[in-house]
Amino acid sequence: MDFTTQLLIAAISAGTPLLLATLGGILNERAGIIQLGAEGLMLMGAVTTCIVYIRSENLLLALLAAIAVTAVLGLVHAFLCVTLRANQTMSGLAMTLFGSGLSAYLGKSISGIPLPGTSPKLDLGWVKGIPVVGDIFGRMDSLTWFSLLLVLVLHLLIHRTSWGLHLRAVGDSPATADVMGIRVQLIRYSCITAGTALMGLAGADMVLAYAPTWNEGLTAGRGWIAVGLVIFARWNPLRALFCAYFFGALDSLGFRIQLLGSVVPPYFLKMIPYVVTILVLMYLGYRNRNKPSGTPESLGTPYIREQRF
Repeated sequence: MDFTTQLLIAAISAGTPLLLATLGGILNERAGIIQLGAEGLMLMGAVTTCIVYIRSENLLLALLAAIAVTAVLGLVHAFLCVTLRANQTMSGLAMTLFGSGLSAYLGKSISGIPLPGTSPKLDLGWVKGIPVVGDIFGRMDSLTWFSLLLVLVLHLLIHRTSWGLHLRAVGDSPATADVMGIRVQLIRYSCITAGTALMGLAGADMVLAYAPTWNEGLTAGRGWIAVGLVIFARWNPLRALFCAYFFGALDSLGFRIQLLGSVVPPYFLKMIPYVVTILVLMYLGYRNRNKPSGTPESLGTPYIREQRF
């Protein structure tokens, strides 16, 4: 297997958690709610998966537990931002701090203990015989396939259905959507809950397919990269797919360069995806400075029903 194929396989593996978290962020922000809690939510999803899977040895139960825990945290964020109209940035940062601290505390008893298993791979025998394609797609696990399916489903829902039209209306002008009879609070609550659950699933994927054991600070800033990827993808699920795999490749590139005997210190190689994230966002901001950004127009603005226009 050549270097390029190995890098593509590693890019998909490293990019899947980023993809799931980015899709969750898109759902949140399409509804007009800023979500900066991805890092803490991913950590909570990861530690919950580890605890439940180690003690029950039931993968499905572990995944459901991770989704449930992060969905509850999403409901808290929704209550603060939608009902109480709290500052969305501060609520998201509090979610990150809370998730980081609580996951570190809960994970002490299981730190370093290997999981009973990993995410199961789908048996696609007819694909394995195809050069390169078989090497890439024949090694993909069920969560990776689920993320690919989810990209297609979300893209069709957002851009091809009346529900997606309602969602975009709520994100751009909740007052107008309310006048048209769209239930603004219901859509925001449902999107925040579903989006945070996807971020928890992203954390679960990290411990099941990427690093099959719990260690404090496991995500290592990937939640913040997912926040940047939401902007990089311009709130579009299809673009999120390519962006996540691109940064997954950057994340894996440093390790591959070390295997080739590079003399560059590994600390600098680990900085590659984070530095590129900053540079790309700076470039996009400069290039699109005179163009519509695609940002939901009411993003970050609390909606007070009495103030319609």
